[in-house]
Amino acid sequence: MTTPDSARTEWTVRGTDRDEYPKAARVIGEALLAADDLDIMLERVRPLHDAEGYERVRVAVDDIDGEERIIGATNDFRFEMTLPGGPRRVAGVTGVGVWPTHRRRGVLSALMRRQLADIHAAGVGYAALWASEGAIYGRFGYGPAVAETQANIARPHAGLRPDAPRDPELSVLLGGAAEFRADLERVHAEAAAARLGQVARTAHWWDRALRDTPDGREGRSPKQAVVVRGPQGPVGYALYSTRSKWESAGPAGTVYVQEMRATVPAAWTLLYEHLLDRDLTARIEFEFMPVDDPLVHLLGNRDRLVREVFNSLWFRLVDVPGALAERTYAAPVEAVLAVTDRYAPWNAGTWSLKASPEGARVEATEAAPDVSLDAALLGAAYLGQTPLTGYAAAGLLTEHTPGAVARLDAALHRPDAAFNGAIF
Repeated sequence: MTTPDSARTEWTVRGTDRDEYPKAARVIGEALLAADDLDIMLERVRPLHDAEGYERVRVAVDDIDGEERIIGATNDFRFEMTLPGGPRRVAGVTGVGVWPTHRRRGVLSALMRRQLADIHAAGVGYAALWASEGAIYGRFGYGPAVAETQANIARPHAGLRPDAPRDPELSVLLGGAAEFRADLERVHAEAAAARLGQVARTAHWWDRALRDTPDGREGRSPKQAVVVRGPQGPVGYALYSTRSKWESAGPAGTVYVQEMRATVPAAWTLLYEHLLDRDLTARIEFEFMPVDDPLVHLLGNRDRLVREVFNSLWFRLVDVPGALAERTYAAPVEAVLAVTDRYAPWNAGTWSLKASPEGARVEATEAAPDVSLDAALLGAAYLGQTPLTGYAAAGLLTEHTPGAVARLDAALHRPDAAFNGAIF
């Protein structure tokens, strides 16, 4: 086999199609150490690509022994995501991988550069991803914008406080997840519109969320839904499964919560009472929760909730001036920003930002900058959860005008935590 030139930095990046996609999927699976074989992986992802198309899948190829072989791949799904200022089109970057023999040779850089150019050409101003290795994506202009939590609590300590809100007109129903799909879709759509970072879920993404096959259960029960309904229809739901276990001291089953949404406070109370008090269980685990989830406040003893905070969504401004101009701001701010952007050179330059709660204007300027920073830091701060002040203290941006970073943070701040909660 021909050994590729280790010094090579330019690679051919092109599109692919449905017939060739299995070769790309094999590369992605190998790069991510996928446990499933290729056929099972394709069974899971084919419906998404068949619904959205294969034209945004990009592959890097190399000539090996006279044959063109795929050695890297990336893709993005187009979402409508709730951002400061309203719902916006966002490229959800996924399916990123490089064949192990071709790592650290510029393959990923070539793929990222091409993908960003394509996203920009399509008029999409934002990109987002879940990073398997966070250290990779900062250099491509992505910043850690959302922190979420995984949590668990032992059932004996899971009682709610006595003044948790209640509504006698609400009722609780339990059944198979597919049985209540219409209720789930209605609640999710309403909740997603009110929470930063949420994605409007189309039919094929609902198929994925509700997918439930015996080989994917890992010994757990079939997926089920608990739904809270009121006089006007559904106002909350949780998707979960259980696992039975018996110990010498008695039953020790576990409740595994995949996702929860509610649109009125009293619905949270009923959902949590159901999940936290299932018979024959000793532990409840929550896969994804926002950092400001109501459970933290509803528990009688909040210290018993074990939480692990992790970075989830990495965010990128593909169009820096456009994104800053259409964002909402919590306070008035005027700042001149000198932006660097290695992989999206159209963003690089000096931009004048004049913003208030009433609106914003962004223009190119030759004025001296108040702050110099990389586009990745603007991506991290955009959803209002990650302050720029920490980057300034670490010396990762330059404040030319004293107080400019603090004023930017005050304007960008959002009191409600962003939350995505669904790996794509």
